[in-house]
Amino acid sequence: MASPSPLLNRPGAVAASGPDEGVAAHYGSPVAEQRALADGRAAVDMSHCAVVTVSGPDRLSWLTTLSSQQVAGLKPGDSSELLLLDISGRIEQAPAITDDGETAWLITEGSHGAELAEWLDSMKFMLRVEITDRSADFAVLGSTARLPESLGAPAVWADPWPNLAPGAEPYTAVAEEEHPGRDWCWLLTVVPREQLERSADLLSEHGTGLAGVWAYEALRVAAWRPRLAWDVDAKAIPHELDLIRTSVHLTKGCYKGQETIARVHNLGHPPRRLVFLHLDGSEHTMPAPGADVLAPKDAGSRESMAQERPVGRVTSVARHHEAGPIALALVKRKVDPEAQLVVRDQPPAEEGSEEVPEPVFYAAGQELIVRPDAGQAVGRPQGDFLRGRPR
Repeated sequence: MASPSPLLNRPGAVAASGPDEGVAAHYGSPVAEQRALADGRAAVDMSHCAVVTVSGPDRLSWLTTLSSQQVAGLKPGDSSELLLLDISGRIEQAPAITDDGETAWLITEGSHGAELAEWLDSMKFMLRVEITDRSADFAVLGSTARLPESLGAPAVWADPWPNLAPGAEPYTAVAEEEHPGRDWCWLLTVVPREQLERSADLLSEHGTGLAGVWAYEALRVAAWRPRLAWDVDAKAIPHELDLIRTSVHLTKGCYKGQETIARVHNLGHPPRRLVFLHLDGSEHTMPAPGADVLAPKDAGSRESMAQERPVGRVTSVARHHEAGPIALALVKRKVDPEAQLVVRDQPPAEEGSEEVPEPVFYAAGQELIVRPDAGQAVGRPQGDFLRGRPR
């Protein structure tokens, strides 16, 4: 994990916590920052991210053999994302990747960088590749518009979400042209870490201010964009999060976890599905990630809600400048898509108190992301959701 960002010393900066520890949650005006970010007038300090480079002539073909994605033909300046899975198909790593013609730049969560570099190094065998953890040397700035070339960035990654990658399939319930992320644009610009403060000053000179990670999170959740640090748990497989669309090539060669990818896609269904939640905004608080999602039999009964067994959990929460409180959640596949859900959040006890606070309940309108019938592609008729989309 990188040291706290020097940009935390900027006026108004409020430190983020959890996976975003080390950078600013906001700089005093969360809503204004979010609007500025959406309009391309702000950049987010993402210097808590890790940067790992892979150089050598075999780098792209080697990464293809290890991962879920086909990146052997990645051209200089192009961007993609890939998944590294365990033997059961569960997601372990989900780095962004761009290549400059000589080096592949991998950007991931700060908590995953050292492990990613170590694992890649253990897998190189006799191939002509060199892996280096460059997190101490480079920082990352996030934006919705391309930043000035005067920053001298050695690499810029453009998020492919939600566009279908070659060999991919959508698992969503909406038509592609109606996807909430259709206008999503997210760039990660790599800059020398020692020049991070100077980079922020240069941006300011160009009319681009700073926004905290809360602004990014709100736009990300609204675009249904999963994130490794929040939405991926120890059981998550790509199908549950609609990551097949950007991170998995369904017909490429063998890689660890491919059997699960193929079996679920062709013959089964993912056990859980990602949903988007519109949260009741009448409370002055919001539920924490990890809060239970309930599908109560009697939505009007507090006793019923308290006794109901959870059908899932909240993964990401944000307050959007237009949509209000929103969230992503993973729920059981068979949860009724029409059901009015309820989020049950258990506030922590006050320090030194043995009294357990009463849970807080939030009404949650459910919007389908991954369809309950997603998967089981074998035998589907032409024109079906997964198999027969017009080409």
